[in-house]
Amino acid sequence: MNAVLLNISLFKAGWLAAVFSAAASVPVLGTLAIAVAVITHLARSESRSGEIRLLGLAAAIGFGWESLLVATGLVQYGAVSIIPGTAPYWIVAMWLLFATTLNVGMRWLRKSLVVAAIFGAIGGPLSFLAGAKAGAVSFPNTTVSLAVIGLGWAVFLPLLVRYASRVDEQAAIPAKA
Repeated sequence: MNAVLLNISLFKAGWLAAVFSAAASVPVLGTLAIAVAVITHLARSESRSGEIRLLGLAAAIGFGWESLLVATGLVQYGAVSIIPGTAPYWIVAMWLLFATTLNVGMRWLRKSLVVAAIFGAIGGPLSFLAGAKAGAVSFPNTTVSLAVIGLGWAVFLPLLVRYASRVDEQAAIPAKA
């Protein structure tokens, strides 16, 4: 199967599993689906160590950002967090899942960090809106929440794209003997 098609398919399947299992109050099922997607991605990667660093960065940003959204009351998740007042594990796992696309299915974002910012500003809120329609997340004030989410994604996506590009470029440099 084509690498891009497989990557995007695993992303979509993991996203759907995470959102609908969280909405059904069994987020562990979606998180397991994400784990399969991430493991598959890493197994196919030419630079596992670089991809692991990228995934770690995405998880750290995701945990911090999502926890800030929770702490400020802009976002409410039905699932209980492991650490009270922070983001639930399944949403952090979704950041890992998204990061698996940056050097494969969404590699095209590298062409322009401005395009990445615009894509983040629009795609981030749309993804959250879809999650809200499914029942996985809610907003006390939808307009304000989605605007803040859009601003966050407009900043974080170009940063992650830039880091993903560096990881990928380092993987292409032959190791010295």
